[in-house]
Amino acid sequence: MSVADLQELEEVKGLIARGLQVGVLTYAEIATVTAEVGLEETDVEELHGLFERCEIELVEEIDPAVAGSLNIDRAPKRRTRRRPALDLKPEETTDGLQLFFRDIGKVRLLTAPQEVDLAKRIERGDLDAKQKMVESNLRLVVSIAKNYRNQGLPFLDLIQEGTLGLVRAAEKFDYHRGFKFSTYATWWIRQAIARALADKARTIRIPVHIVEKLNRIGRAERKLLTGLGREPTVEEIAEVSGIEPDEVESIKRLAQAPISLEKPIGDEEQSEFGQFIADEHAESPYERALESLTKEALRDALENLSYRERRVLELRYGLGGEHPRTLDEVGRTFNVTRERIRQIEHHSLKKLQNLAEAQTLRDDVQIAPGSAPSGVRHRTRRPSL
Repeated sequence: MSVADLQELEEVKGLIARGLQVGVLTYAEIATVTAEVGLEETDVEELHGLFERCEIELVEEIDPAVAGSLNIDRAPKRRTRRRPALDLKPEETTDGLQLFFRDIGKVRLLTAPQEVDLAKRIERGDLDAKQKMVESNLRLVVSIAKNYRNQGLPFLDLIQEGTLGLVRAAEKFDYHRGFKFSTYATWWIRQAIARALADKARTIRIPVHIVEKLNRIGRAERKLLTGLGREPTVEEIAEVSGIEPDEVESIKRLAQAPISLEKPIGDEEQSEFGQFIADEHAESPYERALESLTKEALRDALENLSYRERRVLELRYGLGGEHPRTLDEVGRTFNVTRERIRQIEHHSLKKLQNLAEAQTLRDDVQIAPGSAPSGVRHRTRRPSL
């Protein structure tokens, strides 16, 4: 992101205005905006350079006496919901999360000179210094992880992933640039948590590079919604995000969360979502009714035949749950020749054609007298008696 783009962000504009009014900004203020806007590592460096060019001093904290003389407390602030402070009281508990909070609450925060000293030792390969740097900033991990709750990963998992990002930040921190470690580490922690959510939070995994594009689309949508006062079109989102319109639509479809078939539906939640989805392979009520009527008409027609005639047709055409059989197979069943079975079959079919009950069957089943079972052509599924 260029310096010009950074200056267009409302959050950055607010920081610059506050810094110009007061003359100083704290690293905590910068870290908060960095996390909210979602700046990359290079963007953070550009942001610090922008403050230097504006002659805004970056400090650890503002002296209370100076703050009072500058009326800093009356400076305009963005309204944010007050979040409950992290409970770090050393109470007796067996809960893993509370034990973790109790342990990190015992670690003192580092001063700027201490951070520089630890960074120098880390540069020389001192593992104890790296551990000290990480342990002293675990509260920062918890603070950032709280913003990503209820997005698919348990809170402890978010803290774990954020800690991995903190370790990476401790390894790559360059104290020569003059940045506060917490400002630098914020980006790595946020990046680690965001990648973990992209990799592990979804039922159907979406590649990380697609998730990053999805985040760009989301930022573009929010910016356009604020500026236009309406829902932006796909083309407008594509122009702002730098992504092709077709790809924007495709990525937004991918981002849709899967719906459980067991999701409760209705005011009383007595039905499930899956009960309202039609089975494309199931018979329609019309087909079931037609099959039932056909089976009934077939039974009535066969009742007019003798037992041998009816049984020959059942075996030849696979009626009544039987599988279709050849003339030889049916002949062996009745201990007669295949020619005799053919004659009985032909006679039975001719007899059926002259029955009044056969009229109902003619619309659904066409039987060719004397033909093999393949000569039976069904418009509906063959009924089984």
